[in-house]
Amino acid sequence: MIDKQAILQAFNFRHACKTFDPARRIPDEDFRLILETGRLSPSSFGFEPWRFLVVQDMALREKLRAVSWGAQGQFPTASHVVAILARKEDMRPGSGYTENFMREVQKMSDEAITRRHKLYPQFHETDFRLQEPRALFDWSCRQAYIALANMMTAAAMIGIDSCPIEGFNQENAEKVLNEAGLLEDGRFGLAVMVAFGYRVNPQPEKKRQPMEAVVRWV
Repeated sequence: MIDKQAILQAFNFRHACKTFDPARRIPDEDFRLILETGRLSPSSFGFEPWRFLVVQDMALREKLRAVSWGAQGQFPTASHVVAILARKEDMRPGSGYTENFMREVQKMSDEAITRRHKLYPQFHETDFRLQEPRALFDWSCRQAYIALANMMTAAAMIGIDSCPIEGFNQENAEKVLNEAGLLEDGRFGLAVMVAFGYRVNPQPEKKRQPMEAVVRWV
């Protein structure tokens, strides 16, 4: 098992790095590890509603940067940039995606699928009320953020910096990706982006609320 102190050191090492060293590239093996931790992340019902779009085309990065006020220093200097996409209508009960996923990926039995056919619509219609397209997409995005956190933590544990990026105009950023043919005719939307690389500036002091302010035992 990993040493507990090493885990805390990684969390203290991680910060939202605003500018990276453009001369340093993350080794392919290390970046594949980061992507693998995203792929292995948990998701609701295990349906993996994400797509990890590794944006190494600098011209495409520049188009995204033009509509992303929160990526001005990161996109030109990062070794790797990932746009994390989230599925939309594919996540509805009875969709081709979920039906195929249960059979081909999860290898569920007919009996288990029958049970899922009762539970999953209830979850959408009653438990979380995901009938509206925006509510459904937001739910997919919440799963994508689990993968985002795992990838940033994995990066920190091997000495790689990162910066999550929400500072963008979603409509314009999705237009850029759609024009590049990357949203599959609206099957996906843009959940969040994240840049990876190596810092050039000293890490700022990490400021957090005390444990007593954020934890309540009941």
